Amino acid sequence: MITITAVIRAKPGHEATMRDALVAVAAHVAANEPETIGFFISQSETEPGLFTTYERFTDQAAMDRHNTSAPVATFFGIAKPILDGEVILVTSQEVSATLR
Repeated sequence: MITITAVIRAKPGHEATMRDALVAVAAHVAANEPETIGFFISQSETEPGLFTTYERFTDQAAMDRHNTSAPVATFFGIAKPILDGEVILVTSQEVSATLR
């Protein structure tokens, strides 16, 4: 399993726009990407402009399809002007997972 963890910061006042853009990607994933096993979005309770995603893919090809999809491109078109710093991406091989 390949995973991506992303740390994304929105400029103050743009938290709702960032959240909505991320949720739109998640909706696309749920409807169209069966090989994306999980797409989780979190928003910090103490820093509302701080978002993290955790994405799980069956393999490299699934991750590549997701990352080159039109909804991801649309997301970055919306997000780039409202980013507060660079997006931090960590791509990993999953070692263990506990799901309930």
